[in-house]
Amino acid sequence: MSEATTTAEATTGEATTGPGPAARRESPPSMIERMTLILDAFNGPTARLTLEDVARRTRLPRSTAHRILDQLVRQRWLAHHSFGYGLGPRALGLGGRDGGHGKIREAAAPLLHELQVTTGLVAHLAVLDGAEVLYLDKLGGRLAASVPSRVGGRAPAHCTALGKAMLAWLEPEQVDALLGAGISRLTSRTIGELTTLHQELHRVRQRRGLAFERGEAFPGIACVAAAVRGPEGPVAGISLVGDIRTPLENVAPLVVTAARETSQILFPGAVPGAGRAGTRARRGTGAAGRGPTWSPETMNRLVAVDGRGDWM
Repeated sequence: MSEATTTAEATTGEATTGPGPAARRESPPSMIERMTLILDAFNGPTARLTLEDVARRTRLPRSTAHRILDQLVRQRWLAHHSFGYGLGPRALGLGGRDGGHGKIREAAAPLLHELQVTTGLVAHLAVLDGAEVLYLDKLGGRLAASVPSRVGGRAPAHCTALGKAMLAWLEPEQVDALLGAGISRLTSRTIGELTTLHQELHRVRQRRGLAFERGEAFPGIACVAAAVRGPEGPVAGISLVGDIRTPLENVAPLVVTAARETSQILFPGAVPGAGRAGTRARRGTGAAGRGPTWSPETMNRLVAVDGRGDWM
């Protein structure tokens, strides 16, 4: 072997003894890349994924996906609930400090799942954060992609059924302090004056805590919500969302029951706060046999409490 040949081999040793470019391209992704693949799988409208969903979306072996999911749960990037995995407090931008949101999500998880499966609509869980609602969970049906909400996202409280359901159980002075001197309109149907909003919140209380909105936050979207209440007032809200034609009054009792049962899980034996006599929802039939707990006549009276039948 000539000296030139030996020198060339020494200079390009990786080309003659190491893997070539094609082999390097086929090497398995790094741990960071696999973790990123898994977190990216939760970027769609479905907030909960099973292990099989994650393995299919990431094309990772099931055992590998399971091992990384466990690590992400331990580090609070993901949360593991009865019905699958969801984004954790770190992924939601909470820096690992969820302010009690983890307990709320865990308590509401089976009830949200049942609401979504029973109705086929989109189920939301949110908390009030200043003048906005912060979405903690979203369980999607066929309409999920058309509902412009996401886990970790926010929306103005005054134009969402979730926000109005929670604001209704605050004192008027608290509502004014949260929303400031004025409120903005997102659509032509958004409530744009504080006086009108207070009138709407009064109707919510008259409807036993039911809040509705049709096209106030997003055109073509309708929603019904009820607050999860604790001894000191509202701690969260649960809603069902459909298109503008959805007869939400038919599923409204299910939302109230889910919110009440979540309250009972979080605060066993406690009496809901805010001192609004006569507005608590009637007890339903339980998780196993839940159905509408009000007669059509009762529902019509609740929906039309303003005398015009206009429950927006």
